[in-house]
Amino acid sequence: MTNLELQKRKEKAIARGQGNLNPIFIDHAKNAELWDVEGKRYIDFGAGIAVVNTGHVNNRITKSATDQLGKFVHAGFMITPYEAGVELAEKLNELVPIEDAKTMIVSTGAEAVENAIKIAKAYTKRSGVIAFHGGFHGRTHMGLGLTGKISPYKKGFGPFPNNIFHVPFPIPYYNITIEDSFRAMKNLFTSTISPDDVAAIILEPVQGEGGFNIAPPEFLSKLRELCTAHGILLICDEIQTGFARTGTFFATEQYGIEPDLMTLAKGLAGGFPLSAVVGKREIMDASENLGGTFAGSPVACAAALEVIDIIKSENLCDRANEIGKIVTQRLLDLQNEHSDVIGNVRNKGAMIAVEFVKNGDPDTPNPELAKAIVKKASENGLIILMCGIRGNAIRILTPLTIDNQILDEGLRILEESIVGLLKTKEYEKSYGH
Repeated sequence: MTNLELQKRKEKAIARGQGNLNPIFIDHAKNAELWDVEGKRYIDFGAGIAVVNTGHVNNRITKSATDQLGKFVHAGFMITPYEAGVELAEKLNELVPIEDAKTMIVSTGAEAVENAIKIAKAYTKRSGVIAFHGGFHGRTHMGLGLTGKISPYKKGFGPFPNNIFHVPFPIPYYNITIEDSFRAMKNLFTSTISPDDVAAIILEPVQGEGGFNIAPPEFLSKLRELCTAHGILLICDEIQTGFARTGTFFATEQYGIEPDLMTLAKGLAGGFPLSAVVGKREIMDASENLGGTFAGSPVACAAALEVIDIIKSENLCDRANEIGKIVTQRLLDLQNEHSDVIGNVRNKGAMIAVEFVKNGDPDTPNPELAKAIVKKASENGLIILMCGIRGNAIRILTPLTIDNQILDEGLRILEESIVGLLKTKEYEKSYGH
């Protein structure tokens, strides 16, 4: 069966909205490499959207999951719980930068966000929620309501839950300052909703889908002060930033603040669907009705316990910082040669983005070029992903276990794909100035 044949079958059998970036059907994988059904090899700079931080088919995770499969696959954590779920909650409570924490475990990132908002409303007895332009919090109705990016996520799905408000996220490259964000917040409080009616403010310390925009430290400090002053809960969405991706277990650790709630998923279980909400004890205990049929799969919990141990024993937080330095320097070198099209390079640990523009102008994004680079890279054997509120950024999310030799090979493919496109006659016509 070829990729083309499978793509035709998929288009006939699966809803159009569940599309795929590349017409590539994977047969097997190992660490940071993928092989499709035709036998072609790819280097993976996407990690399943920051999921397999510990690499594809990690032997330790496979063994833990297999051992659990031989015991039982599902029992219902709300009916007959199991030690793996309890032990995982204990470990997460110790790892997060929250004193005296408790955890609930579910299945997906969007599910974690939904429950975090429910918990915040139950605790505060308030209904309002504030999120940020460019933020992404999932594809459920509440998740989309919180998300600050219209296309392709929100278009055609409204109206969304009420009492959700958005303010600017500070992005120096776009000349959006911390002061701009707080000025908008102040205007919101005086014109639209009283701070006494706001249950929570939710944000990603590093925006994922929005373009890997990094929250300035001063911004999070001031946000924590504002939330404390008004009795608003601060929710840090660490679904993409968590589990060593940014150089610490959680990005929030680098800001010296204590959130009230955190949402976790993606890298938590090495590829198995699992997510969690972790927060202050009294807040987490405000609701008496949390859960779901598949919440806290025992197989996924077993895998997650191994993931945590691997991150610690293999020093993957340090490795994330090392990967970040290597990749960022290569991209900065490329930017020096092509500053007219590479507008910005940014990273926190191994969460790296490069933004494409026209004529070196931040206000003239070039999403067509970014899309063409992703396509050319896949043709050359490299999987990379797009992001950005304007669709003009490429994100690099390698498995943190990637070998330096494979990392270098992938970067060479990326460089050749970019430079090769810039040299083509079609560049000026389709993607140029």
